[in-house]
Amino acid sequence: MNILICNDDGIHAPGLQALVTEIRKIAQVHVVAPSREMSAVGHAITMSDPLRAEEFYKDGEFFGWAVDGTPADCVKLALFALLDKRPDMVISGINQGSNTGINIIYSGTVSAATEGRINGLPSFAISLTSYQNKNFTPAAHFAVKMAQHLISFELPPGIFFNVNVPALPEEEIKGVKLARQGMANYEELFHRRTDPKGRVYFWLDGERGVEENDPNIDERAVKAGFISVTPVHYDLTHYPTLTKLQGQVERLM
Repeated sequence: MNILICNDDGIHAPGLQALVTEIRKIAQVHVVAPSREMSAVGHAITMSDPLRAEEFYKDGEFFGWAVDGTPADCVKLALFALLDKRPDMVISGINQGSNTGINIIYSGTVSAATEGRINGLPSFAISLTSYQNKNFTPAAHFAVKMAQHLISFELPPGIFFNVNVPALPEEEIKGVKLARQGMANYEELFHRRTDPKGRVYFWLDGERGVEENDPNIDERAVKAGFISVTPVHYDLTHYPTLTKLQGQVERLM
């Protein structure tokens, strides 16, 4: 296999390195990632500024391309400008921190996988659900299994996977659970502060609201010690409402 790897934590991120190390055991790897952290940029793309891509080296060897753009930019640039051969798959991660529930909408990690699937490639995003734990090995091992399974799995159009791995030793992970996306909102909080020059600025904080009492949502699956795997798609149409409104369209005229 030829696999394109991207992330949103930047090309220096240890999660990316762990993923590359393991995927190289089963495939040829091409890394195209942001030159700096691009967390929570969603599916933003760069249109009014040029994109710069530089060869990035680790320990004297070529590692990949560092792009001064978003994760979606990286995938686009890889597919249409940087790579000589179209990859067989896109993997985005390993993200530091969970991408469950509403976070999926904001996630640059998930958006890189979205961009891969938009362009017809089987794709998945993978995250380690902790900001402190740096042991990416269990997630990297699962990414290998996921890639090997996904390459022969017949995905419906527009569908890709979002994976979240609990921050546990590998032997303590209970298994894999297919889970739906949770829908709990965040209780947003902005800290008002003042810089040394007396100018006011705000720093976003917040806590996840009360989650649904359903063991089959991604957040609860991870908290229970399972790897959550969620099939997601970028078609935002709500078909039941579309059908419901069919007979009422005259009222909108």
